[in-house]
Amino acid sequence: MPLGNPTLRQLEQKEDFIDRHIGPDDREIDSMLSFLDMQTLDELVEKAVPNKILSKRPLDFDRCQNESDALAYLREHVARKNKVFKSYIGMGYHGTITPPVIQRNILENPAWYTAYTPYQSEISQGRMEGLLNFQTMVTDLTGMEIANASMLDEGTAAAEAMTMSFSLTRKKLKSHRKFWVMDDLHPQTLEILETRAQPLGIEIVTGNIADFSTDEAYFGLLLQYPGSSGQVRDLTDIIANAQERKMLVTVAADLLSLVLLKPPGEMGADVVVGSAQRFGVPMGFGGPHAAFFATRESFKRNMPGRIVSVSKDVRDKPAYRLALQTREQHIRREKATSNICTSQVLLAVIAGMYAVYHGPEQLHRIARRVHRFAVILAAGLEKLGYQPRNRVFFDTLQIQVTPEQRRDIEARALAAEINFRYIGDETIALSLDETTRREDVGELWTVFSGNADHGLTVPDLFDQVSDQYPAELVRTTSYLTHPVFNTHHSETEMLRYLHALATKDLSLTHSMIPLGSCTMKLNATAEMMPITWPELANIHPFAPADQVEGYKQLIGELEHMLAEITGMTGVSLQPNAGSQGEYAGLLTIRAYHQSRGEGHRNVCIIPSSAHGTNPASAVMAGMKVVVVNCDKNGNIDLEDLNAKAEKHADDLSALMITYPSTHGVFEEGIVDICRVIHEHGGQVYMDGANMNALVGLARPCEIGADVLHLNLHKTFCIPHGGGGPGVGPIAAAEHLAPLLPGHRLRADAFPETQTTAVSAAPWGSSGILPISWAYIAMMGRGGLKKATQVAILNANYIAKKLEPHFPILYRGLNDLIAHECIIDVRPLKASCGIDVEDIAKRLMDFGFHAPTMSWPVAGTLMIEPTESESLAELDRFCDAMICIREEAAEVENGNIPAEESPLKRAPHTMADMVDDSWDRPYSREKGVFPLSWVATNKYWPTVGRIDNAYGDKNLMCSCVPIEEYA
Repeated sequence: MPLGNPTLRQLEQKEDFIDRHIGPDDREIDSMLSFLDMQTLDELVEKAVPNKILSKRPLDFDRCQNESDALAYLREHVARKNKVFKSYIGMGYHGTITPPVIQRNILENPAWYTAYTPYQSEISQGRMEGLLNFQTMVTDLTGMEIANASMLDEGTAAAEAMTMSFSLTRKKLKSHRKFWVMDDLHPQTLEILETRAQPLGIEIVTGNIADFSTDEAYFGLLLQYPGSSGQVRDLTDIIANAQERKMLVTVAADLLSLVLLKPPGEMGADVVVGSAQRFGVPMGFGGPHAAFFATRESFKRNMPGRIVSVSKDVRDKPAYRLALQTREQHIRREKATSNICTSQVLLAVIAGMYAVYHGPEQLHRIARRVHRFAVILAAGLEKLGYQPRNRVFFDTLQIQVTPEQRRDIEARALAAEINFRYIGDETIALSLDETTRREDVGELWTVFSGNADHGLTVPDLFDQVSDQYPAELVRTTSYLTHPVFNTHHSETEMLRYLHALATKDLSLTHSMIPLGSCTMKLNATAEMMPITWPELANIHPFAPADQVEGYKQLIGELEHMLAEITGMTGVSLQPNAGSQGEYAGLLTIRAYHQSRGEGHRNVCIIPSSAHGTNPASAVMAGMKVVVVNCDKNGNIDLEDLNAKAEKHADDLSALMITYPSTHGVFEEGIVDICRVIHEHGGQVYMDGANMNALVGLARPCEIGADVLHLNLHKTFCIPHGGGGPGVGPIAAAEHLAPLLPGHRLRADAFPETQTTAVSAAPWGSSGILPISWAYIAMMGRGGLKKATQVAILNANYIAKKLEPHFPILYRGLNDLIAHECIIDVRPLKASCGIDVEDIAKRLMDFGFHAPTMSWPVAGTLMIEPTESESLAELDRFCDAMICIREEAAEVENGNIPAEESPLKRAPHTMADMVDDSWDRPYSREKGVFPLSWVATNKYWPTVGRIDNAYGDKNLMCSCVPIEEYA
């Protein structure tokens, strides 16, 4: 409304970010409250949330700045405290150049970063093509047969390879529990291996590759190629010798080096892992980056993570989908061999598109330049009197120095704003990368010599040197031969390709994505902007502490914010996914029991309704899973819990519980549940997937939780990115805080008492932490509370509006729900053969993504609207669901056969629209424009319903000519 005669104060008032983030305005909120027969948001909370869990203390931080003020603060008082030195540290993290066309049109494009995991294949064709490009790039460069759609980081990918090898060889090599690791491995990878191995009873043995003997009994090996020292070795013989003894061999490889070097697959490797970071993804103080995992075709059903493959739709048109979903944790649960639930889709797409944009020739030129500059640098250093420790290398040198030389060189390097890797007092390592230029090589000679007039020039040495690896290690096989890697090399072509793929996908740029438990809320532009600032993007995770003061401040402030929100004492931001947070939380509990002399406590009680990663994480943490039943209302059966806690009292380690429950209600017995576990010697781990219903209202620590993980990619606005990145930090109570994950390579920040690392980088995916910081800071105390209240309001509004048409499966206090509701469509399956998949596909015709399907209850849909959606959008979704119910009624009444109904024939594509042989008993208009408002902003699925069974039986996971799919 116009202000009339405004005051100066009113004119100067800045825009309120709270009103930008929260979808409904005050009038819409009042309208929804009236629909629910309530007056205020406080009344809604009073009736929906058990009083005993409500916190008596408001959040202890004030409202922060609006968008412009918050960005100014981040820039001036945080980012600019970082010192962006030229990094030659290496260790798997390298400078890279993100092509601007990729940065602007993928990394900074909400059509790419706000999409959900591609479970609904028909509306995810664009990003799955991008992932298929990534898989093809990896299989081509590694020389392997199959690759997945990315992993979280190189260290955890190596750990997954170890556990897969253990699982595959356990029957053949029953007594073998040793895993041999080459001592020239990146040290952060070794630390993660040790973390993962200990709960599983695996012994890590490290040694020099020259001393490896097959006389010892190992189930597997891990080799680095090139080594962390930079040394390049032919691994063929050691791989063959190990495999003769039934051992599986994993090689951690540098992807860019494989453009020039013989790939591990051609040496016989069973698994190849590594990072694709240097393919256009900034270092970001450690992440997020896409790791890769490639293996043999015969291991495809044992491979962790996601696989994109090619199937066909109802018109026999090739179509992409996620393959082998039977491997997912929801089905295998405690029998799963991995708890990986998502991957690094956005970063994998960027890395794959880097290869698409450059193509094989440009990639070869980049790799040759990196290597040749390294050779020239080495030659010049030798002329200056320095001796390299490694003579066969790709991009990394280790230079022998005296302690006095080391001190002088380090001082000169810091003065020149250069970082090296220092190994003891007598070795300096330095890794070159794509950003290295001839001027940089000259500057390095100056730093080592202490004399700018050293007399060395790159052109003079260029013709005097040759490649520093033997002929038998030269790559001779072709790679990236598919047309996609040989077409889009001009910016015009690349721009159009990226846009064409983006238009195939449904994201938050189109409509609400009402996925229960997945919390697809606004990812504000202001929150996203800082992640590409050079002061945050171009920092190495192992840069000296005095160069990362800005990151230290950002991390410290965010840890404080999350501790205050949860009521916990300590926070670790290291886990780079929700699954990693679960694992880290359980390891913290395990370490706590061990510290008290009760290491025998290994029983983890988990509700039958729990997310599938819960039992998988418990098994990985060395625990035995005991399932507790839920009652008819979806709550934990207290009688069953008491019985099982009593039965396992001597060995009880933990309870894993989600709150609000996975059924979308505030369980009234939560305080008593936590008390039961504590009385029997256990700890309470809370899965924070549903924290969006608690922030500002209740603190998990006050409820009784001892440790919980948070999904920053849910409650705290980091975007899902089509299936990653994510951040899953854990918060712990005072008695557990000293046992949170540490990191040996950052002794400056982590005390020795902390447990070993769970992620490769000390603070995980640090590069995207500004998103959550900005969200919390801009919302402030009042805004966060209101967001939670409106999330609960929106969910209850949808539940009441849909209730006349679909049964609401579970309710809590006063017949209300939390922030999500489950509607039961099983009666439709019984009455007319319409199931959840039919509804999911039909929603595409309305321009909506389906709610969460068949979880936590088969045959149901779990709906979570979040606080970011306006009343108009909520009504559109409800209208679509009501229309779908009416279409099902047409089948129930016998007016149309189920198989010929719009529900079974959905989604409807443009090919259907223009088909000359339309033979369906409903009109084209009804098929593609089921409600009048659909036509005004029509989203067209690009393929029809996909044949999932065909895709699993005919697995195609890399780019080959389309005619070969026939």
